[in-house]
Amino acid sequence: MRLGAIEAGGTKFVCAVGNEHGHVEEKASFPTTNPEETLQLVLSFFQDKRIKALGIGAFGPVDVKADSPTYGTIGNTPKLQWKDYALLAVLKEKLGVPVKLDTDVNAAALGEYMHGAAKHAGSCLYMTVGTGIGAGAIVNGETVQGYSHPEMGHLLIRRHPNDAYPGKCPYHSDCLEGLAAGPAIEARWGEQAQKLYQQEEVWRMEAHYLAQAIMTYTLVLSPEKIIMGGGVMKKEGLHNMVQQELENLMQHYVPLPDNYLAAPGLADNAGIVGALMLAKDAH
Repeated sequence: MRLGAIEAGGTKFVCAVGNEHGHVEEKASFPTTNPEETLQLVLSFFQDKRIKALGIGAFGPVDVKADSPTYGTIGNTPKLQWKDYALLAVLKEKLGVPVKLDTDVNAAALGEYMHGAAKHAGSCLYMTVGTGIGAGAIVNGETVQGYSHPEMGHLLIRRHPNDAYPGKCPYHSDCLEGLAAGPAIEARWGEQAQKLYQQEEVWRMEAHYLAQAIMTYTLVLSPEKIIMGGGVMKKEGLHNMVQQELENLMQHYVPLPDNYLAAPGLADNAGIVGALMLAKDAH
């Protein structure tokens, strides 16, 4: 069965065609500009692909409630041209196929749960650390949703004692994303993260912040596996540093499973594979 998938990010839209087993046959990406320009490229990609359904993992805030009259509509995003844009409705009308949408991180969590590093786990959490920070969780085979979707990148955390940086988040200043996402690293240290790989203090501080978030996720959701992806997590050894810091914070209060933290098993395809699984559900 030919299925379509979109990973709709704030920087780029990744479009793919694949099947219900998570196999990606063809993929392309386009810059996220304004909705009209971006969707024209997306629709051109899917033209004549003969897909049976479409799955979307979208940047947020986005309405993820399937019974809502504004299901699939982008919310109060800083990308002002996309605010209140009915992404799902437009694509459903133009492509004439069933469409299912969730957040980009929930889609990535679903991809890793079905076909990646968490495929043998009963529950999992996927966390991305890059331009922003977000996380999605799978419990009982379903992505976690409430009246909206979780925003786990904006936890309030304790400051590192040596950190004088005020924080980057325009809403909360020194929340997790404001202190530990890629732009915060660059603003604090004066270089992009990949140019700081040899500076131990940078990554000890980063692990300090990420481990606090992981501790909170663990205490609240108790997932069997946590996958950490995104550009910042490509720093070699950072997963182990976060694991060590997490163990120090936990103080054995909650025993942690072996190999609790993992890199994505699907590499950069977690979101696309998850979107294929959403398409499978839509069909």
